[in-house]
Amino acid sequence: MLWADEITQPMPNCDLLLANKSANIHLKEHLGKVLYVDFWASWCGPCVKSFVFLNQLNTEFKPQGLEIIGINLDENFSEAQTFLDKYPANFTIATDQAQQCATEFNVKAMPSSYLIDKKGNIRHVHLGFRADETAKINALIRQLLTE
Repeated sequence: MLWADEITQPMPNCDLLLANKSANIHLKEHLGKVLYVDFWASWCGPCVKSFVFLNQLNTEFKPQGLEIIGINLDENFSEAQTFLDKYPANFTIATDQAQQCATEFNVKAMPSSYLIDKKGNIRHVHLGFRADETAKINALIRQLLTE
């Protein structure tokens, strides 16, 4: 499993554009909530399965204060839109076409996920996606929601 040992470092405050281009969002706007930041791309095979899981997480934990933001890294968002047409997301999708946010988070794999506590600190990092790791992710989210 590629979860890093628990860490505590401040998350970058990325400036992102919502996928529907309706507004910019800043990650620090979500202080006070547990944040699951997931970097993905249309060409990422494991992202298909991770989207199913992220939709489940959103349904289960959003009422308790979890916010999920999927940050797309495709240079051409039309490719991401084709992916989203096939695999809809019931969580927030934003774009990072310049990959500034990915650089600030030091993204190394697709997908790369970051669990951020209510104070805005990155607490867990996960590279890739494997279905057999979902129970551990659920437990980490429950832990952060109770803090």
